[in-house]
Amino acid sequence: MKSQAYRMAMLFDFYGDMLTDRQREFYDLYYNEDLSLAEIAENYGITRQGVRDVIVRAEGILTELEDKTGIIKRFYRMQDQFAAIQSAVDAIRRINEDRRYYDNGIEAGCNDIQHALDRLKQE
Repeated sequence: MKSQAYRMAMLFDFYGDMLTDRQREFYDLYYNEDLSLAEIAENYGITRQGVRDVIVRAEGILTELEDKTGIIKRFYRMQDQFAAIQSAVDAIRRINEDRRYYDNGIEAGCNDIQHALDRLKQE
Protein backbone atom coordinates (compact mmCIF):
# COMPACT_ATOMS: atom_id res chain seq x y z
CA MET A 1 0.00 0.00 0.00
CA LYS A 2 2.85 2.38 0.79
CA SER A 3 4.28 2.01 -2.71
CA GLN A 4 0.86 2.82 -4.20
CA ALA A 5 0.58 5.95 -2.06
CA TYR A 6 4.13 6.94 -3.04
CA ARG A 7 3.33 6.40 -6.71
CA MET A 8 0.19 8.52 -6.41
CA ALA A 9 2.17 11.28 -4.67
CA MET A 10 4.75 11.25 -7.48
CA LEU A 11 2.03 11.41 -10.13
CA PHE A 12 0.48 14.35 -8.31
CA ASP A 13 3.81 16.16 -7.97
CA PHE A 14 4.59 15.82 -11.66
CA TYR A 15 1.15 16.18 -13.22
CA GLY A 16 -1.14 17.66 -10.55
CA ASP A 17 -1.46 20.96 -12.40
CA MET A 18 -3.30 19.14 -15.18
CA LEU A 19 -6.24 18.39 -12.86
CA THR A 20 -9.22 20.61 -12.22
CA ASP A 21 -9.21 22.54 -8.95
CA ARG A 22 -11.72 20.12 -7.42
CA GLN A 23 -9.81 17.03 -8.55
CA ARG A 24 -6.56 18.50 -7.26
CA GLU A 25 -8.14 19.40 -3.90
CA PHE A 26 -9.76 15.99 -3.30
CA TYR A 27 -6.68 14.10 -4.50
CA ASP A 28 -4.43 16.15 -2.21
CA LEU A 29 -6.71 15.68 0.79
CA TYR A 30 -6.98 11.94 0.20
CA TYR A 31 -3.37 11.06 -0.59
CA ASN A 32 -1.28 13.81 0.98
CA GLU A 33 -3.42 14.83 3.97
CA ASP A 34 -4.61 11.25 4.58
CA LEU A 35 -8.29 12.20 4.97
CA SER A 36 -10.82 9.45 4.43
CA LEU A 37 -13.44 9.61 1.69
CA ALA A 38 -16.08 10.11 4.39
CA GLU A 39 -14.18 13.04 5.92
CA ILE A 40 -13.77 14.76 2.56
CA ALA A 41 -17.43 14.13 1.70
CA GLU A 42 -18.56 15.60 5.00
CA ASN A 43 -16.35 18.69 4.58
CA TYR A 44 -17.68 19.36 1.07
CA GLY A 45 -21.29 18.33 1.61
CA ILE A 46 -21.30 15.57 -1.01
CA THR A 47 -21.49 11.79 -0.92
CA ARG A 48 -18.56 9.51 -0.23
CA GLN A 49 -19.12 7.98 -3.68
CA GLY A 50 -18.98 11.43 -5.26
CA VAL A 51 -15.58 12.03 -3.66
CA ARG A 52 -14.38 8.61 -4.78
CA ASP A 53 -15.50 9.28 -8.37
CA VAL A 54 -13.52 12.53 -8.48
CA ILE A 55 -10.40 10.84 -7.07
CA VAL A 56 -10.65 7.85 -9.42
CA ARG A 57 -11.05 10.21 -12.39
CA ALA A 58 -7.99 12.18 -11.24
CA GLU A 59 -5.97 8.97 -10.81
CA GLY A 60 -6.89 7.95 -14.33
CA ILE A 61 -5.82 11.29 -15.78
CA LEU A 62 -2.49 11.26 -13.94
CA THR A 63 -1.77 7.63 -14.83
CA GLU A 64 -2.62 8.24 -18.48
CA LEU A 65 -0.31 11.25 -18.59
CA GLU A 66 2.58 9.18 -17.21
CA ASP A 67 1.81 6.31 -19.59
CA LYS A 68 1.95 8.69 -22.53
CA THR A 69 4.92 10.84 -21.50
CA GLY A 70 7.03 8.61 -19.23
CA ILE A 71 8.41 11.68 -17.46
CA ILE A 72 8.59 10.04 -14.03
CA LYS A 73 10.28 6.97 -15.45
CA ARG A 74 12.84 9.19 -17.18
CA PHE A 75 13.29 11.17 -13.96
CA TYR A 76 14.27 8.02 -12.06
CA ARG A 77 16.61 6.92 -14.85
CA MET A 78 18.28 10.34 -14.74
CA GLN A 79 18.70 10.10 -10.96
CA ASP A 80 20.50 6.77 -11.43
CA GLN A 81 22.70 8.29 -14.12
CA PHE A 82 23.51 11.30 -11.91
CA ALA A 83 24.54 8.91 -9.12
CA ALA A 84 26.77 6.98 -11.54
CA ILE A 85 28.43 10.20 -12.73
CA GLN A 86 28.94 11.32 -9.13
CA SER A 87 30.54 7.98 -8.24
CA ALA A 88 32.87 8.21 -11.24
CA VAL A 89 33.93 11.77 -10.36
CA ASP A 90 34.55 10.76 -6.75
CA ALA A 91 36.63 7.76 -7.87
CA ILE A 92 38.72 9.90 -10.24
CA ARG A 93 39.31 12.43 -7.46
CA ARG A 94 40.43 9.69 -5.06
CA ILE A 95 42.92 8.37 -7.61
CA ASN A 96 44.12 11.89 -8.41
CA GLU A 97 44.61 12.70 -4.73
CA ASP A 98 47.13 9.90 -4.45
CA ARG A 99 50.31 11.99 -4.39
CA ARG A 100 51.96 9.89 -7.08
CA TYR A 101 49.33 10.83 -9.66
CA TYR A 102 48.00 14.25 -8.69
CA ASP A 103 47.33 16.44 -11.70
CA ASN A 104 45.75 19.92 -11.63
CA GLY A 105 44.14 19.30 -15.02
CA ILE A 106 42.36 16.21 -13.74
CA GLU A 107 41.13 18.11 -10.69
CA ALA A 108 39.89 20.97 -12.92
CA GLY A 109 38.08 18.46 -15.13
CA CYS A 110 36.45 16.87 -12.10
CA ASN A 111 35.34 20.31 -10.91
CA ASP A 112 33.84 21.07 -14.34
CA ILE A 113 31.95 17.78 -14.36
CA GLN A 114 30.78 18.36 -10.78
CA HIS A 115 29.48 21.85 -11.60
CA ALA A 116 27.67 20.57 -14.69
CA LEU A 117 26.14 17.73 -12.66
CA ASP A 118 25.02 20.11 -9.93
CA ARG A 119 23.32 22.35 -12.52
CA LEU A 120 21.56 19.36 -14.08
CA LYS A 121 20.28 18.23 -10.68
CA GLN A 122 18.74 21.66 -10.10
CA GLU A 123 16.74 21.63 -13.33
